[in-house]
Amino acid sequence: MSNSIHSDVQQTVRVGSRRFELSPFHDCWANEHTVMGVYAGRYYSVFNGEDITAAYWALRRKAALYDVPERPVEISGRDAVAFLERVFARRISSLKEGRGRYAIACTPKGGVFMDGILFRLAADRFWYVQPDGALETWFHAHSEGFDVTISDPQARVLQIQGPTSFDIMHAASGGAIDETMGYFHSGFFSIGGQQVYVSRTGWTGELGFEIYTQGEATDCPRLWRHLVETGEPHGMVVSSISSMEIRRLEAGILDNGTDFDMSMTPFEAGLDAFVDLDKEDFIGRTALLDGSPGTRIYGVKSAAATPLYHGAILEGDSDVARITAGAWSPYLEAGIGYARFHAAGSWAGKTLMMRTAEGETVACEIVELPFYDREKRIPRGLDKTIP
Repeated sequence: MSNSIHSDVQQTVRVGSRRFELSPFHDCWANEHTVMGVYAGRYYSVFNGEDITAAYWALRRKAALYDVPERPVEISGRDAVAFLERVFARRISSLKEGRGRYAIACTPKGGVFMDGILFRLAADRFWYVQPDGALETWFHAHSEGFDVTISDPQARVLQIQGPTSFDIMHAASGGAIDETMGYFHSGFFSIGGQQVYVSRTGWTGELGFEIYTQGEATDCPRLWRHLVETGEPHGMVVSSISSMEIRRLEAGILDNGTDFDMSMTPFEAGLDAFVDLDKEDFIGRTALLDGSPGTRIYGVKSAAATPLYHGAILEGDSDVARITAGAWSPYLEAGIGYARFHAAGSWAGKTLMMRTAEGETVACEIVELPFYDREKRIPRGLDKTIP
């Protein structure tokens, strides 16, 4: 097991379920070994008793099916585009129907409040797929003066990730999902006789798809059975978040609230490319114009140990950073993770020391993110080399 926040199954507590949402797919995968977490007010599987390394290699070489807790929020109405331009730091008007775009919402002081994927379902209808946090409340707070409706579509999200995911989705959709569906493309498809929303996106850095249910209109157990039956000939396994966590670290995918928070600007989080400062009047723009660039999040790699969650990174006797997530990478044959430095600087290329779970210190290399596939050739389908 890794040391990251998603993979620590040793410290568990019993939690009442009244305030949290159990997945409609829960009975399809839960077993006596399942350990649950809560994210976006929804339970999800942190660990299901599986061999995490075997599940990781299935993800890299075949495919893995995940029931994930991200929560879509719907924004619709005559002023939907104008409202979203105000809320997000990235330009929205140029987003085409049937496409998705990574977008960041900032606080008035320029901190990262939320990050996620915005999909344009129609001219005046959008879904923003959020991680944990009070996004819907934030939207309502800033909606005054805009003719928009903010609602919960009650959609649940499945991910099928890995190199055979296209073959699985092609078969599951009766051939409707084909090579014309590019990276970050999306649309409504019939999967096993049920209409769902499908996007070619994911949280693993692999070729993959996300499937969004349609509230009570979706028979979730039937959808799950169809996907499992279709995926089995292509080597698909069912996994918990633990194997996904390893791969998202390799791919340099950050987790809001874990790796960065409202105290950090997009620049400090290394997300400069997703801020359009030439766009007028979005929340946080003035603060970002006055802010100084400089990255505080870097990769950390060590052949000696897995980076310890919240463990210290030392430069000499000085504590210069903390680990926000860590795991053992079977592909890189090293412990990897993210180091959040107390101050921005040119940290990449340095060899520092990190504290281990045993209280020892070992050498670690500080690197730029991601650890490999910087051009995203794997999820774009351009690199089909299987490790």
